[in-house]
Formats: sequence, C-alpha cells, structure tokens
Amino acid sequence: MSFFSLRTLAGLGLVAMSAVMSSGVAQAADKVRIGYWTSGVSLGYGSVLEATDFLAGQGIDAEFVHFPEVNGPTRALAAGSIDLAFGAPLAGVFSAAAEGVPVRIFAATQPADVQFVVPADSPIQSLDELKGKKVGMSPAGSSVAVIASAVLAGNHGIGADDFALVGGNESRLVQFVAQKQVDAAALRSVTIAQLGDQLQVRPLGSFAQEWRKLTQSDAVPYIGVGTVRASLADEQPEVVARVIAALRETLAWGKDHPDEVVAILQGSANLPEADARAYVSLWDSMNRASFEPEEVETLRRQHQVFSDSGLVKGQLDDALFATQPYLLSKSIR
Repeated sequence: MSFFSLRTLAGLGLVAMSAVMSSGVAQAADKVRIGYWTSGVSLGYGSVLEATDFLAGQGIDAEFVHFPEVNGPTRALAAGSIDLAFGAPLAGVFSAAAEGVPVRIFAATQPADVQFVVPADSPIQSLDELKGKKVGMSPAGSSVAVIASAVLAGNHGIGADDFALVGGNESRLVQFVAQKQVDAAALRSVTIAQLGDQLQVRPLGSFAQEWRKLTQSDAVPYIGVGTVRASLADEQPEVVARVIAALRETLAWGKDHPDEVVAILQGSANLPEADARAYVSLWDSMNRASFEPEEVETLRRQHQVFSDSGLVKGQLDDALFATQPYLLSKSIR
C-alpha cells in the first residue's frame, strides 16, 4: 500500500475503511513520538519517512524529533521524551538496557556499511598499522566506535588504548581526513560515494569483512536498531507492528522511486543532487526493517563480542528482543 494508492482510494470514495480495518489499523490514529539522528544514514531515511504518508496510512500520528548527536535518541528513550527510534545505536541500546532502562529492540535497521579508509597518499597500507594512530569515527559509545574497537582488537591486536579515537559526525570526519587531522577514518560507504573527486581515499577494509573474520560467520553486523519504550512494545505490540509495516513500505517505495527520493533529500535534507543520488544508489545496502531469527542471533553475537572486549557491560536479557510486533507486522499489507 503506497501513500499514492491510499490517496487515490480516498479520492474515489471507495471502501477505504474496509481496507484500513483489514490491515489492522484503528480508526483513531495512535500518537507515536519518533526520534532519529540527523546525520549519516538516519538523515536520508528519516527525511523520506517524514515526507511520505506511510505512517499515517497505518494509523500512526507521528511526531518526529530530531537529534544532532548519535546517542540522543537513546537518551531520549531513557528519559521518556520519545516513544521510538528507528535507528538507535546498538551499542548504546545494549548499555542502556543493562543499566535498567526499559527499552525493547523491535527491528534490525542499519547494517554496518562502513569502511576504514586513509588518504590516497597515506603510507599506511593495512589496519595493522593503525596502532598509535589517530582514527576518526562516530563518537565513543556509538555502534561504529564499538565495532571498530572490537575488530581492531580482535583481528589486529590493537586495543582501545592503542589508538586515539577522534569522534565526529560524517561531515566532520571528512574534514578531519582532508585536513590530515587523523591518520585514518571509519566512514560510511555512502559518505565515501558522496566524496566523488573532492577527496581521494583508499580503503583498508570494511566492517563486514572484518566482522566475518572476527566471528568466523557470514553475518553482517548492525550499527542501528529499531528501539521502543518497553511499555509500548509490551502493551501495544500492534501499534509497533504498524510502525514496522510503514517502515517496510517506505523502504520498498524508496527502492522503486529513486528520483522522488532524490527530490526529497534535496529539499528537506538539503543534500546536493550528486550526494542525494549517491545515497539512493546504496538505499538497499544501508536500510532494513527486518527481525528474522537470523538477525536476532546476529545481535546476540554482537553483544557477546562487545562484552568479551569489555566495550559493553552487563548481561544480555532476552526480553530486550521484542519479536511479537515484527511477527504481527507480517500480516499487515
């Protein structure tokens, strides 16, 4: 069900109510406060989600809350100032849950499509050479920082105290690389694609490659997850299910309407056309709305690696994974 088809049905005066009820949507919209980080992958997907009517079509009255800092959505969930975040940093969610914050993960949303890079003229040829170097990446506590630290320690013997983490958002990290303020950086693939000829960088390895080496598995790690207040997931799983259905519809629509997505990103996200098209070209590799058993198992494995590395504290409680909303969402069309 696209937002175009929903409007068409309403305009023709057809039996829209029966269609709504068949998808499990109540007549009165449910208010849901949705937060996201306005940088990196979250900015593009969030802009498209806001610009389309898929949430409204599922009976969700969404109030969007923007955060300039990566851990902002997790802190807002802990404070009760938002209900749900579609791309909360996984490491932060693990830590918050271990501290007793009542949250649930309801979907895996952002694969770790990140690469370690150096300036094209750098003498550094491998990740083994990052010991003692300055490495730019998302701020400490972010999923990118935790995964980077885990793979550098596990695969290359470079502990957290063996390199200097220089934190920043994607645009700031690009400045660090260009100005030679860092020796290397962990950048999202979309950021690298958007660089074009403005800044020449050379890849040293991807998070996906390094994670497979570390875990001896084919799993791709996640940096962002759909996270929700525990009370909403436990008491109103059908509301969360309809949010998941809207997220899924947004992903499908974005894949089939690249030019419309570009226009949205140019307008609401203020991206130049070339940057918007680079984002759209990686739409499928950056965004997910799934919570199949294999994704839950991957998240469990990530927690184990993070815990073994001392990067995340506390035991994992299986109650953190709220699978019922995702299962309910499968019957929503």
